Amino acid sequence: MQVQDEPSLEKPSLYDRLGGVYNIATVVDDLIDRVMVDPRLNANPRVDEAHHRVSAAGFKYFVTELACSAAGGPQTYSGRSMGDSHRHLMITGDEWLAFMDDLDQTLDRFEVPQPERQELIAIVESTREAIVVAPFQEGPAATTAARG
Repeated sequence: MQVQDEPSLEKPSLYDRLGGVYNIATVVDDLIDRVMVDPRLNANPRVDEAHHRVSAAGFKYFVTELACSAAGGPQTYSGRSMGDSHRHLMITGDEWLAFMDDLDQTLDRFEVPQPERQELIAIVESTREAIVVAPFQEGPAATTAARG
């Protein structure tokens, strides 16, 4: 038989463990400052153009909203889908790795504990398929499809 008055042993949300919107916004601020000037990312002319076209403050706002929402906070992400906002940038696997390195540097700077760090990285990794453009298929499969 269960006792109804036992305290809940639920783990606090990632949002709460990270300290809420103010802490998350501070980390996002650092991350976006890194990303906007990263020569590994800006070597892609489409990314470089986007970094000069959008305001860093607006970019930070949407990333903060997204991060808070994904971490279990009360915010609702109001931006475009990851695919719609990144597909035209033709981001490569190497550029994704550069971004993840920027994320690691930011998480190191703020000494984000390992469990929360792993959860954050898993959230970010879940967006990879919508952001990274696969190289064009070449070879027998492409040739066969063209003939069919």
